[in-house]
Amino acid sequence: MLKLTPITSEKIWGYELWIASTHPNGTQPEFAKAVGGDFPLLVKIIQANDTLSIQVHPDDQKALELEGTGNRGKTECWYVLDATPDARLVYGLKDWDSSDQLAQAIKDNALEPYLNFVNVTKGDFIYIPAGTVHAIGGGLRLLEVQQSCDLTYRLYDWGRGREVHIEKGLAVIKNDKRKPIAQFQSPFECPYFSMEQINVRGGWSMFCSGKDPAKDTQLLYILSTNKAVIRAAGEPFGKPIAPEEIYAILPGDKITIEGTATIIRIRVE
Repeated sequence: MLKLTPITSEKIWGYELWIASTHPNGTQPEFAKAVGGDFPLLVKIIQANDTLSIQVHPDDQKALELEGTGNRGKTECWYVLDATPDARLVYGLKDWDSSDQLAQAIKDNALEPYLNFVNVTKGDFIYIPAGTVHAIGGGLRLLEVQQSCDLTYRLYDWGRGREVHIEKGLAVIKNDKRKPIAQFQSPFECPYFSMEQINVRGGWSMFCSGKDPAKDTQLLYILSTNKAVIRAAGEPFGKPIAPEEIYAILPGDKITIEGTATIIRIRVE
């Protein structure tokens, strides 16, 4: 059992906490050592005080084609931890016919009519397969679970002057049907990861099976707690846990959580 220490990344719109990462752009050395160097998932907390850019991520195939060997795609999801009353985000495109149409709209600073804006509230869940155009709005705090990838193609930046990646971005857009945004329904599974909400009321134990730390390690993200403790097998006393902590449970580990807590368990698929 390993309690992970976040890596803070300041942004013009707020900040990110990389809370479970072996990615070269933000590696937690103790986590990388425990899993043998490379874990296929990256988990973040995103604090958006202002709106992020309109962006899109490649899938595995496009990541290799556009960026070369060793790159993964980026399928991700968001769990809304907190939201202001008017919080919204961009989830896909609407009323568009071609890449040429979008390219012209970007050049004319007129992309907004093609963006699908959606209001969200605390507890909502948004699944974002690679190729989905998206943006996080201001007033949101999110738990993000994604493939371990840091490839972002920025299509539009609200006039802030940062670099955009129109050619690559348009090349990776997919027009797949979006899943409805709703309160998180446990469990969730996609080809890369699964998530399960566990409500501990008294006590809960788990054993992490498997032999390969890079595939079988499980992550426990603490959503909320009331005087709960966590302890490994054989330990007589537990250690207090707090909201927004995350623990890596390695193959062979058996742990018990006692008290009252709500947890998101994250696994590699």
